Amino acid sequence: MTFSEKAAPEWPLLRLYELISGPGDHERPWEEISSLFLPEARIRMEVADEDGSVRSFDWSADEFARDATEHYRRAGFWEREIARRTDFFGNIAHVFSTYESRVGKPDGPPVARGINSVQLLRREGTWRIAGIVFHIEKPATPIPDEYL
Repeated sequence: MTFSEKAAPEWPLLRLYELISGPGDHERPWEEISSLFLPEARIRMEVADEDGSVRSFDWSADEFARDATEHYRRAGFWEREIARRTDFFGNIAHVFSTYESRVGKPDGPPVARGINSVQLLRREGTWRIAGIVFHIEKPATPIPDEYL
């Protein structure tokens, strides 16, 4: 990565997509993944069920690594950004990153889409993830056109 890439607020998120993606037998570099996050960062998943109820799950970066490892080993996992909206001021940034997830092979059909809402802080010239809240698209909650 070049300095200019690291200087962009989106850099940690794009690197995260790259690092978590791969075949089932690919060991993810969790130490590097964790380094993209501030120590106190949280990752939160919101899922809207068909009946309108919402389920939430919450992890630290290390807890997410533990739980995701088994999921990723089953058949491989690939996630890529398909659209992005970034706002920033000074040392704070917010990225709405629309993504597609694939299982089995990187060019297979998407098994899920959603939006990652990512808060970032710049520390010592480098952007780090302060938190991620992601919402998985469901028929009851389609991704709005402006985020595609």
